[in-house]
Amino acid sequence: MIAVFAPGQGAQSPGMLAPWLELPGVLEQVAEFSEVTGLDLARLGTTASADEIKDTAVTQPLLVALGVIAAGQLQLEPGTERVVAGHSVGELTAAAVSRALSPVEAVAFAARRGAEMAAACALTPTGMSAVLGGDADEIVAAIEGAGLTAANRNGAGQIVAAGALDALEKLAAEPPSGARVRPLAVAGAFHTHFMAPAAEALGAYAASITVADPRPILLSNADGAAVVTGTDLLARLVRQVTLPVRWDECLRSCLDLGVSGLVELAPGGVLAGIAKRELPGVEIVAVKSPDDLDRARALVASRPQHGQGEHTPEFRVVVTPAKGVFTRTESIDEGEQVARGARLGTVRTNREEHPIVAAEAGVLAEWLRNDGDIVAAGLPVARLADGSGY
Repeated sequence: MIAVFAPGQGAQSPGMLAPWLELPGVLEQVAEFSEVTGLDLARLGTTASADEIKDTAVTQPLLVALGVIAAGQLQLEPGTERVVAGHSVGELTAAAVSRALSPVEAVAFAARRGAEMAAACALTPTGMSAVLGGDADEIVAAIEGAGLTAANRNGAGQIVAAGALDALEKLAAEPPSGARVRPLAVAGAFHTHFMAPAAEALGAYAASITVADPRPILLSNADGAAVVTGTDLLARLVRQVTLPVRWDECLRSCLDLGVSGLVELAPGGVLAGIAKRELPGVEIVAVKSPDDLDRARALVASRPQHGQGEHTPEFRVVVTPAKGVFTRTESIDEGEQVARGARLGTVRTNREEHPIVAAEAGVLAEWLRNDGDIVAAGLPVARLADGSGY
């Protein structure tokens, strides 16, 4: 199976669109994108400075525009067996690749998303810092202990903290054991509760959008789950701006699905680098310019293609309803069938105990937390797989 990844904010570079404009039809495509966004994307993608294109309101539509252009040039055939995923705003590119949204709709959504997130950033001084190295569980505990959010979990040794600037400064001054903290040049605390105003505005915007069911498989940032309906995808795209990016879970799902080849869409490189560490043995092509298209096409063509009638594996995670101490249900082991509504564990706070139940039936593929772990509200504690395909 082939995976197609779409990068997110931070992957941009000055002039990244220039070589693509030389391809037939791309200039006209960019003109259409510029019209729906109200931005001169041709100029922004060719002659604008690094400072100008790091503006959130500019970066997001520019990245999605380039991503869908690259995907179009790959000429991916409908009905082939693939999995697609996008990091943060790259999930809109993935939505276009899966044909849930049209390329124009995806770019327009990205423009609105970028503008609303930029406005939310302006309300409160916040930021983000990469926490590099150390033990992942210890890092997350230290981030939460500092009153921050682990906004991106990209894989081993790559976790991003987000929140108030003073808390980030304290984390940098007293880093977790074996880790170092590096501030990121971003406008604010993306993928945290600080983006709630943006989510509210995007919810109203999304109500006017017609969305199709994603085909092929689209993995959600929120939990690595396979999103199978357009309605669910649209709701997730809205909520995504306030939820942490669990790219580590997307990578786990790729392993579960048996991905053997990976193409990262332009401007490729960042996600390919992570995948080299997290997906050993997978053949990877990062599309950085049109010169990489032939290699990417050859990789896609080298993998068997299957019809749409085959079973689509489905993944779900079970999350905590509250912050507290997690305890598993002892009678349920990994590999066992779980009924809808089954109690998988509890979270105990100082005052009460909250049950954790499975929203859907499936096979318990993996416990993600141990007994006694302190968990935040909304934290994944178990992964379920569709019992018919696991």
